[in-house]
Parts: sequence; C-alpha cells; structure tokens
Amino acid sequence: MATLSTPRRQIPGSYFATPGPAASSRLDGGRSLFDPAPAALSASSGVGSATTSSAQLQQQRQQQQQQLQQQQLSQRPGGSAQQADSVMALPAPAVLTPVQKAAGSVNRVLQLEESYPDLDSYCRPGASSEYDIHGAESAWAPFHKVQTYPIPDQIFERYNVSQLVTSMGLFTEINHAYACIDSSLFLWDYTQPNPELIGFEDQPHAITAIGLVPPKPGVFVKNISHVLVVATEVDIILLGVEATPTPTGSKQISLYQTKMSIHRGGGNVSFIVGTAAGRIFLGGRSDTDVHEIFYQQEEKWFSNRVGKTNHSHPGWSSVVPAFPAGLDFWTQKNSESLVQMVADNSRNLLYTLSNKSTIRTYHIESPDRLTKVIEKHKNDCLRDITHMINTSPLLTDRMSIVGISPIAMQEASKLHLVAVTSTGCRLFLSATSSASYTMNSSNTAPQSMQVQFVKFPPKEAGAAAPVALAAANGFARSAASDPAMVDLQSRSLDPTTKGARFAPGFCFDFVVRNQELRLFLSAPETGKIKVTTPASALKYYEHGNWISLGRAKDALDVGLVTQPFAAAQQPLGFGNELAVQFDAPPSEFAILTNDGVHVVRRRRLVDIFATAVRTLGSDDLFDKEIRKFIHLYGRVETVATALAVACGQGSDLRAGTSRATDQTTEDRAKTAFVNYGGQPTVAETDSSAITIDSVRLSSRHDALALYLTRLVRTLWAARVVTVNHSAAGVVVGSTVPTSKLTAVQENLERLRTFLKANAGSIQGLSGPTDVRRRATRHEEIALQAEHQALHALQKLMESISEGISFVLMLFDERVADIYVRLDDGTRDQLRQLTYESLFARPAGKDLAKLLVKAIVNRNIESGSNVETVADALRRRCGSFCSPDDVVIFKAQEQLQRASEQIKSPQAARGLLSESLHLFERVAGSLTYANLTGAVAQYVQLKYYAGAIQLCLMVAHEKDRGNAALAWLNDGKPDADPRRAPWQERKRCYDLVHTVLRQLDTDSAAEPEQIDGRPTLAFTKRTEAYNVVNDAADEVFHFDLYEWYIEENLTDRLLAIDSPHVVTFLQRLAATDVHHADLLCRFYTHRSRFFDAAQVQFNLAGSAFAIGIKDRITLLSRAKANASVSSAGVSGQRQQQLNHEVTELLDIAHIQDDLLERLLADGRIPDERKVEIAADLDGGVLGLSELFNGYADQAGYYDLCLLIYNAADYHNPRVIADTWKQLINSTHEEIEARLAAYEEAVRTKTNAAVAALGPPPLPYEAVSVQIQTIAHRTSLDALIFPVETLLGTLCEYALTRQQDASIGADPAWPVLLFLQLRVSHAMVVHVLERLLDAQEVPFTGRRRRVVVAWIDTAVALWCHDVEVTGQGQVGAGDALGSGGGGTSFGSGSGSQLGPWVADLMARAERAMTDLLASARDARAKEELEQTLHETRQLRARVDSNVRPARSTMRFR
Repeated sequence: MATLSTPRRQIPGSYFATPGPAASSRLDGGRSLFDPAPAALSASSGVGSATTSSAQLQQQRQQQQQQLQQQQLSQRPGGSAQQADSVMALPAPAVLTPVQKAAGSVNRVLQLEESYPDLDSYCRPGASSEYDIHGAESAWAPFHKVQTYPIPDQIFERYNVSQLVTSMGLFTEINHAYACIDSSLFLWDYTQPNPELIGFEDQPHAITAIGLVPPKPGVFVKNISHVLVVATEVDIILLGVEATPTPTGSKQISLYQTKMSIHRGGGNVSFIVGTAAGRIFLGGRSDTDVHEIFYQQEEKWFSNRVGKTNHSHPGWSSVVPAFPAGLDFWTQKNSESLVQMVADNSRNLLYTLSNKSTIRTYHIESPDRLTKVIEKHKNDCLRDITHMINTSPLLTDRMSIVGISPIAMQEASKLHLVAVTSTGCRLFLSATSSASYTMNSSNTAPQSMQVQFVKFPPKEAGAAAPVALAAANGFARSAASDPAMVDLQSRSLDPTTKGARFAPGFCFDFVVRNQELRLFLSAPETGKIKVTTPASALKYYEHGNWISLGRAKDALDVGLVTQPFAAAQQPLGFGNELAVQFDAPPSEFAILTNDGVHVVRRRRLVDIFATAVRTLGSDDLFDKEIRKFIHLYGRVETVATALAVACGQGSDLRAGTSRATDQTTEDRAKTAFVNYGGQPTVAETDSSAITIDSVRLSSRHDALALYLTRLVRTLWAARVVTVNHSAAGVVVGSTVPTSKLTAVQENLERLRTFLKANAGSIQGLSGPTDVRRRATRHEEIALQAEHQALHALQKLMESISEGISFVLMLFDERVADIYVRLDDGTRDQLRQLTYESLFARPAGKDLAKLLVKAIVNRNIESGSNVETVADALRRRCGSFCSPDDVVIFKAQEQLQRASEQIKSPQAARGLLSESLHLFERVAGSLTYANLTGAVAQYVQLKYYAGAIQLCLMVAHEKDRGNAALAWLNDGKPDADPRRAPWQERKRCYDLVHTVLRQLDTDSAAEPEQIDGRPTLAFTKRTEAYNVVNDAADEVFHFDLYEWYIEENLTDRLLAIDSPHVVTFLQRLAATDVHHADLLCRFYTHRSRFFDAAQVQFNLAGSAFAIGIKDRITLLSRAKANASVSSAGVSGQRQQQLNHEVTELLDIAHIQDDLLERLLADGRIPDERKVEIAADLDGGVLGLSELFNGYADQAGYYDLCLLIYNAADYHNPRVIADTWKQLINSTHEEIEARLAAYEEAVRTKTNAAVAALGPPPLPYEAVSVQIQTIAHRTSLDALIFPVETLLGTLCEYALTRQQDASIGADPAWPVLLFLQLRVSHAMVVHVLERLLDAQEVPFTGRRRRVVVAWIDTAVALWCHDVEVTGQGQVGAGDALGSGGGGTSFGSGSGSQLGPWVADLMARAERAMTDLLASARDARAKEELEQTLHETRQLRARVDSNVRPARSTMRFR
C-alpha cells in the first residue's frame, strides 16, 4: 500500500512537535521548482490531483459555513460587532411616509382599474340576451336625450324647390350638419339657435355624396384640418376645411378651393370614407367596387395632381363610363351594390356591406395598395352561428345585415367587427390570419372571419320566460353564457332599419313600427361586469332604454359628438367607464332625422346615483335603493359614488347642469358614505401577534382611495412639461391643460372640505375618540390602521393640491427662462418629471424645490421683492417653500446686493457678512445647488474665508452625529449607511478645494507686501487659511491632507503642526506605500528617527506590492534610523527594534539571493520562473518556506547555511552534511563548466561560452563559497564549525586532488582559515586531531600532507609571535594549558605552549616512521624534505616556548 507522500524534512528553526501548516499554506500545495520526470509525474498525478481537489472542496465548505454563520449572526437579534467583525447588519426596511403609503394605494387602484375585462373575455363563443331595461324617465336610464336642434328653415325652403337629389348628414367632429340639395351644399352649426349657412354652389352638377376626411400630411397648410370631398354626377371635388374653435366651444368653418378635382368616371359615388393617413375611398350603390382618390401637392412627370383608381377592377374598366341599367346590353346583370363602407384605422382595414348582406374586408397597404382579403356572405355567418345555437327565428335567410361597425385594435384583439341585423341581433365577428401566432403580426392582413358571439335583443314586454324558450329551441350550452338565460325569439327590435355601435359598446338600434321611428340604446353595464368574481363566468351585461325621436320618420345619420371613448390604450381596461366618469365628459351622440338633430348623452353611474337618491321619499326606500346599488355594483363602488355625489358630482341631464346643487341629495349621499362604508377587520393570522399590517381596511377607505384615484388618473402618470425646440428658442408647455389642472384641484378641494367638515362623523378620521370606543384589542388595532390609512390619503390630497398649485404658478412665470437657467441634469429631470413623482416621491419634491429656487432667483435678478414672491409661494404651496427657504432667499438677495456695491467695499463686506450669517442659520437646509451658487458668488467677490466657512458649516450640519468620522475610523466598510453622510461632507470639502485653488491662483498674481505693509490679497489669503487650519472638523482635515497629496503639495502638508496630520498619515500608511513614505519623511523632519524606523520596518513587512530589493532598502534605512537616539525612546526599545530589523534584513537578503539564483537557474522552466518571481519578489517570506519551498529543493546549500544561521538552527550533523554537499556541489559545478568550456574551445561551436574564459579551479570556487559564508555569518561557531569544517575541507583537498598537481598551494585549506582570522591555535589543534586519529583518508603516506599542514600553521604562528613579541588574544590561554576550547577568534591565540612542542615531536616521529617504510625514491625525497622542515620548525618552537612568568597581568 503506497503512502500519499514522503514525510517532510523538519523545518529549520522550528519546534519538532509543532503541527504542520494549514491546508491553505503554499507549502502544502506540493509545488516543485522543476518539471518532474515523466514516470514520476504519471505515478503521482492522481494523488496530487485528488489532494488538491479535496483541499479546494474543504476550503469551499469552510467558506460556505462561514458565510452561513455570518448570515445567522447578522439576523440574530443579539448579533454584534464583537461576535463577528466582518458581518454587516442587514439594512432596515424602508420606512414609508404617509404620502408614499397613500401613493401606493393609488397605484394599486390604478392597476385594478386597468385590469377591467376586455371585450374578448365577455364576448367569447356563445350568445347572450342579458339586459336591464329601464324607462326613459327612470332614474336608472343609461341614456337620456338632452337637446333637440331643429333644421334651419332655409334648408326646408331650398328643399321645397329641389328637383333631383337631396341628402343630409352629420359631421359631428366639427359640430356641423350638411344638406345637399341638387348642386348646392350647405353646412351649419346645429348647436346654434340661428345658425349661419355655409354654402358651396360653384359647380352645376347634382351632388350625390360628400365626405369629411383627414388631409394627407404635407399637402396643405397647417390651418387645413379636414378635406371635404364633394362627389357629383360628373366630377369629384376636394375642398379645404378650416375649423377654428370659438370661445363658446363651437367651431367656425371656412371652405377653401384647392383646385383639385377629377372626373368621376364609371359608377356613381354614394359613400366616401377617409383614413387617418389621408387616403380617400369611394363606393356607390350601383356596384360593389371600391375606388380611391389620390392627390398630391404638385403634378409630376408620370402622375397628375389628382387621380382615381378602381381597386376592385383595375384597368380600363375603371375609366369606362357606366350605362344606365336599361341600356347596358353587354355587362352581365348584377343586382349587388354597396350600402355601407367603414374604415378601421387601427388595423388598416376597410369594410364594405352590400345589399345582399355580404361583408368584404380589404387590407389597406401603403402607399397606394388595397387588397381584398375576406368576403363573408350572409350564409357563412349563419353557418357560424349554427355552431353555437341550433335555430332562432331571428337568424334566418330572411334577415339582412343593416349596419356594420368596426372594433378598434385598442378595444379588442380578436373581435374586429359588429354587424347589426334587421331583426335587432348583433353579430360579433373575429378575424384571424395565418400569422396570428407569430411575433409582430399586429399589422398582418386577416384571412378568415367568423361569428364569435351573438347578442340577441331584449325580451319583449309580456313575453314567455327565457327558460322555456331556450328549452324549446334546443340552445346548445356554451362556455361563455348560460343558455337558460338567453331569449332567442324576442322581436323587440324587429324591424331594425339602421344600427350603429361606438366604443366601448354604445349601441343604437333604429326601429320603425307603425310608421313611428324609435331608438333603442344600450351600453355595457360596467359596474356589474367589473364585480364579476373569478369563480363565475363573465357575461355581457347591458342596460338600455328606449328614446322617442318625436315626429321623425327616418334616421338619416348618427355620430359621436365627444371624443372617442378609451379608458386605456389596450384591450384590458379599455371599456372601464367607471374609471373615467370624473375624468372625461360623458359621451354624447347626435342623431339626424327629418325632424332635427337629437343629442343623446350617456349617463354616468354618479349621475344615476344622484338622480336615484334625489327622487326617493322615505328612509326605507333610500335604504332599499342603496342596497340595490351595493348588490349590483359592490359596496366599494357604491360608497365611492356616494362620496362623489356628496362632493358635488352628478348632473341632472334634464337641466344640463354639471353638478348636483340639491343639498338634500348631497346629504343623502353623505349618509350613504358614512353609514354604508363598513368596518375595518383583522384578518386571521397564524401568529399570536396582531399588527396593523394584518388589518383589512373598510370599504369606506377603499372608496375614498378609488374616488381620489379617479380624480387624478389623467395626471398621475403624465409628465409635467413638454419641451420643444424651435427657431424662436425653447418652448416649454404643460402636458396637461391648465384648465384640467384647475378642475382636478377644485374637485380635490371639495373632497378635502367634505372630509374636514365631517371628520367627527366619519369613522377613522376622529382619531383617539374612535379608539376609546372600541371594546376589544382587535377592534382598536383595526381602527388604528384605518385612521393611519385615511390620514395618509388626506396628506396625499394635500400634497396633490399643493403640487397642482405649484405647476399652475410655474406656468404663470416664464417657464422657458427658468428652464434655460437650469443645469443639464436638472433639465433632464424636469423633462422626465411626472405628477406622481411631484406629488408623492422625494425626488419630485426636491426637484420642485429647485424650481422654486430658480423662480426666486429669476425674480431676484429682475429686481423683484423676494418677500412678495416667497409669500406667494408659501401661501399657494407651503411644502415647496419652507421658512428655511425664505431665509435662503433673503441671503441670496443680500448676496446679490453685495455684488452691486462696486464703489463701496465696506458696504459690500457688510452685506456679505450678513448673507453668510443667514446662510449659516439654515445650513442644514441648503441644497448642494444653493451652496455651489453661494460659494461661486463669494469667490467672485473674493470673500474666500466666508466661502470656506459656509462649506464647513454645511458639512457639519449634514452630519451632526459625526457618522462620517466613525466610518473613517472603522476603515471605510462597504455597504455601510454611514458612507452617505461622508459623501455629503465630501461634496462640501470639494468646494473648499475649489476655493483654495482659486485663492492660490489669485494671490500668486499679487505681492505679499507693498512698502512693508501686507497687501489685501495677502490678508485675504491669511484670513482664509486661518479658517482652514483652525477648523475643528477632523474629517475635513483628513480630506484636506489627502487633497494636498493629490495636488502634489506635500511640502505644505509636512509643514503643518497638527495632531490630525499624524493621525491621517498613520491611517494612510497602512493602505498606501507612498503615504507611508510620506509619514517617514514627516518623522524624519521632526527628528523622530525611532518612529520613522518603526514605519519603515512595518512597511518592509507589509503586504504591499513592494519588490524585495525595495524592502531591503527600507530595512537598511530602518536599521540606520533605529541606531540613532531619539528623544523619549528608551534604549531597550531601540535595541529591540534594531534587533528585529536586523533579523528581517538578513532574511530579506537571503530571499533576494534566492530569487536571483532561481531566475538564473537553467533547470527551471520559464513558466515556473514567473510564479517564483511573483512569490519571492514581494513580501519577506518565512525561513521555513524559503528553505523547504525553494533553497533545499534547488540544492542551494550556501543559502541553506545562511538560513540555518538566520533561524539559529542547532543540529551539528545537518550543518556538517550541508557543508559537505556545498563543497561537493561546487566542485562538480566547476568541473561541468570546465568541460563545457573545453568542448566549446575544441569544437568552436559555442562562442559565448568560449568568450567568457575558463572557469576558476574547483578549490578556488570552494574557497570563495567558504569565505562568503564566513563573512555573512560572522564566523558563527554553530554555522561555521572550524573543527568539523577544516577537517572536511582537508579531506576534500586530499580526495579531489586539489593540491600542487593542479597548481594549488598544498596548504590552501590551512591558509584559507588563517585568512579568515581563525586563531593559529584552533587550526593547529584541528590538525593535531587529524594526525593522531589516523582516520581515512588521513592514513599511510597521506599523513605526510597532514604534517605539512601542521608545519605551515605552526610556522605562521611562530612568525606571528616573533614579529609581535607576544601571542594574540584568543583561545591560546586555554590551549596553552592543554584545554580544548571550541571558540575561535582572530589571530594565533596566545603564547606557544609546551603542547605545540610536543605536537612537533610527534610529527617528527611520524615522518621518521613513514620514511623508514618508504620504497619509492620520489616519495622518500618528499618525506625527507618534510622531515627536514619539521625538525627546523620544532627547533623554532622550542626556542619560543618559555615558562610562564609569575607577574600580574592586566587585560
């Protein structure tokens, strides 16, 4: 079983029992300096990868656990910074103001209103006959005829003398009717009592049809709002129409000749339809063809100014004249002709209806194409209906379609058309295309059409129950309606001669019975549809009533007088009439008959409610009626309607008034609001704690929110201003007409007055009085929630009223001038500002205040009195102009007056001081824009000190709790709420920097003194810098010093004597290298060398991106500074710091050497060198990592010895082995280099190696290594053990033949140690041990070499003694007495002792013995020479050895 890894070698200097490093340590990564061998790599790759993956997974798990613990701690109520310093507290939930809460209620109501069901949802496949029929005089009647305008007598006079053709119709979009009598056309405003006739009689032919269509863009002048198309028997003429509104609400019409006409061609023209794009389509009663008139501003090469084309039969047939029916012998008989033509601009569709009840659909394609896409015959419709019902006598072949009305895309996405039958049924047709399910298919032409839904007429009076009728006819059950409720046989609308439909479902059926024309009107019952619960199916509820048209015999035309209805721009919410009943006037329709023009108005729910409660007598009937409303429309809708009537809404259609002025009606409506509003309740909750959030508010609150929302729905999401650019400049207008704003404000003030006047009787508004009447805790909490919600709505109403007043006042001013004075950011905010933001959001309020200040500034510049403007603002919109704002305006006025005091500096100075005093009073309310403007004016007036003082005061007021300083002291944590106050203060400090920058620029241009007196510029500069330096704001000082550094003003920073400077630099020194260096300079300039050394030492050991050489420089400087005495620093602290610096410096030197060696090592791949450089050229690593990770692996034994020395390693065996490895590796390296050099010289292939010359001899390289280590370790006895090392070196010299055979001095090991100032006695003692031990390799003839080394060492010792006359201080005393000390010093020791003479005697005997056994002549010669030298040296030693004197010696 293989082990995972070999146990590591013990780390030098560490305790053996100490556990290994953590899993995340770099030493445990198993990294190697060199590429492993392939076999080793393949054998260990699996283990290594498994180990690494396991370590990573473990680390990830630990991180996840730490994050989970931090989250739990942060969520724990008692969690604190002491438990987890890195855990930030969760942000507190946003606290909404009452206005914001009420705005949320408004948004919810708007969302609910927009979710009103679309037409497709309650007209799903099936049928319905749901109606609530009311009498014309009933209070519940949905429509009422409000006015009848007679036809002018002049028309009848012309009619009586007519000869050929007479036709009449309505142009309701311009409130005019027309009459075509022969060749004359007359227009008149039917709303005027004595209208003026506008005639067109400039052509001789009989008029067959006219049409009012939109003009084509770019053809006519802007005054032309419509084009009147006049079709005669011969020509088609285009007239320009200018409709100018009058103060009375009517329109004045002017006709203009355009000189555009074209010959009619074949077929008559009976119908003229225009599209929104200006295209004109024609049709006649002679055929089913569709023609188009096209026109342009000027004639072109291949097109006339006016043209005509036949889209049904293009080619020559379109221009061949038509013969009378009796004379056309070639054309096939065709009795089908058009009876109606309508356009759907939303879908680009054109529909035609023929006399055979065939509906044709054409797709209007730009620029001039018209394609027929669908042809729907009557039998096709009947076939579609049979899929929903089996049979009905109203839908047979005998019935016909008498009218069609398009359904716009905004109203329904599937349903396209409504067809009215002669029996009074309404067929809802849907159209689809093959691309219906693809993206962006809204403009795709439909390809098929089918009947989707049938609306049958209401039941006749006295008819049988619908249940029996349905059962008798076998009505099939459908998904959209209940068949038991459908009447399939009612002929209440039979025969219908004309039918029309207007959005969102206003239907007109003209029925002729007994030669009497009657009108049946119906509309969706919005309230019942809205309250349909999701659990029940939607039904098409309608309510209607009959209206008498007097003596009329025929309905000539019907049109919409008011703007087309649209509660939304998409199907969902489009038909919600209740949502817009207070926002838009009720829909009105004009019906032209032979008796006159009848105007019918749609009655709103508020009108119905007001009339219903007005006509009631007793309280019982009143209660019954209110409960009926609640049953039909829901409690909230009923109470909201009652509130509206109580506030003056609801009109009497007979009188034509816009408001209910009957006090009795308003009192009854108030009673309904107060008594039927319900109670707030507490919802059931699983928790035991009941809070306000669990309260279900009353219907009274919901009704108030609903009514308020409907009042402001037009404003809420609209933008306040529209900005247009023209040649005259910027034009700023109101998105909503000011008249609309005034109307909304009036309604709102009525509501506020009502609530204030009736607060005592409305539950929830009286506050504590209601709470004290509660019996249970639940009721008390519910009422508290009710009171808070109603109070929030009241605050919102107040804010809306003031916001509207502000907008009205804004447009009373010259808005364009104010707009151009704003900065770009504020302009963009103003363009994007909505009324919702203005009413309920802080951003909108702040922007409004900026605009208020802009208004005041403009008035100040124009010379107006600030008090007058401020009082007007405070009176009309107090929340936008507070008392502090008034003080600011006064200060700005004083500042403006000071700028005008050019000739009186003293007066200007007084005004500036006064303005500064006013600004300081409201410093907490000053916006950044106000502060910037004031500072800019102060600088312009050279009031630098005041500008700086104001900025500092505002910064203090923005952060009175000094949270910014606490944030700085905590290290600037991210996502901390205290960062915001610091940013506010920073903006103020940046202004101070700007002032100082301008001050330096201005003062540099002037001298400091003139004639020995300081100049004004110098005085202002001194005054300003006194404010800066004397400021007590510590945060400001920190910011100022940082700005000094950014501006390269470090000399100014170093010259400041302030405790804040030290704190600032100390704080930054821990984050930036340059700042730390600046702190060192600061200490050095003040002779605080110890502090400078401490900073440099900390910087050298920091994690900054500092190279190892720079760290060595820092440590060297730190060592120098630590060696200098500093005041107030004890010697012990100084020595301790010096010792720490020295130790770290030694390690840094080792790391630097190691880095250079590794980068130059050819064994290491380049990619590994990049990693090594990243690891070593940075922070100072630990000795263990340097040894195990790099030095030991690379075989750098000299550096290993230095690491032993730095680590104070005490293992002699390991140290001795390392020395041997160093000597051997150095020898082998030199031999390899020598071989490479010789090979290069011999082969002449490597010029670079040859150019370097031969390497040194091995013994020379070994000597250099020993000398280097000796110097760097100071001959430390542990790392440089002479007894062991000298013997090892002598052994190396013998075994490696590093002797005279290579030209080396035979005694070079002895000479090397003596050169290193090792004592003669120590060297001789080691050699003596070699001689006596006779160990390999010092045996046999090699003992002669040992004797020769002894002779050399003793000879030099004797020479030293003879020259100096005495021994040198060292270990000689002990050795002289025969001791064997281990220490060594410089020189030879003390006097030669008798043991040396004895050693020489033994050496002589050893040589004698070797000579006796020698056989070789040369060996004998060498032995004899050595013996001779030994005998001579023995004599010298004997002469120098003398007995020790008995005199006293002092050392």
